[in-house]
Amino acid sequence: MAGVSSESLTKALDELELRLPFASLQLAKELFSILGTIDSSAGLRRALTDPSRSGEEKSALVKQLLSGKVSADAADIAAGLASSRWASARDIGDALETLAATVVIAVAENKSAVSASGITGLEALENDLFAFNQAVASSHEVQRALSEPQASAAAKIALAEKLVPGASQEAKVLIAQAVSNPRGYKPAKLVANFAGLAAKRQQRWIATVTVTRPLTDAQASRLQAGLNNLYGRELKININVDPRLIGGIRVQVGDEVLDASVIGRLSELRRQLAG
Repeated sequence: MAGVSSESLTKALDELELRLPFASLQLAKELFSILGTIDSSAGLRRALTDPSRSGEEKSALVKQLLSGKVSADAADIAAGLASSRWASARDIGDALETLAATVVIAVAENKSAVSASGITGLEALENDLFAFNQAVASSHEVQRALSEPQASAAAKIALAEKLVPGASQEAKVLIAQAVSNPRGYKPAKLVANFAGLAAKRQQRWIATVTVTRPLTDAQASRLQAGLNNLYGRELKININVDPRLIGGIRVQVGDEVLDASVIGRLSELRRQLAG
């Protein structure tokens, strides 16, 4: 997805972010259901991506179509997509799929640690998706069954769940979507795409810290506390040592890079590390 469609997706994801702290699997399921409706009608896709129609007109069309059938949140998200510009009829469906998957991933992210070992909901989701793809890759019979056009969606979902019986509810929703409506992909490929979205989101909360010399336990604890306070949540911190570093400390969280030599946000952390 590129150009105007990429810009529209980025805008939609930014708007979705405000809903994610309160996200539910029901919302994701509704968005996937709307995706099925859009995918089933070429005429509807053309209408929603027609550049000659105003955004307001297309948004109103979606709200009328979905009235009483889904929650207000789901209808608003779909209407917001319809009001944006898309380079192709396929792109609006791809965007809706991404938003629905992001909701599922956020539900996993919002969980507290799920085991004594401290595995987070996001990590558990990624593990479950990876386990499913490993199970599919190990059996040509399973691959054929999941790709069989005559098999019902219910049968494919039942088979998929047998492959990963201990999977989380979030993983089951994404796997069920991949096997029942792969949208031209092989199910395993779509599951891999979903896993990629989960991994990208998890990177937002992993801090890669580069320092000029090894930290003491006390310094590492102060660094952890300072970064947690800076970002307003618990971060996973990976520490690298590079004596060539200029500025004393460099922090990367997701796509954001903070360099203490040029960015004032880390001045307090530098004072803390100095002890």
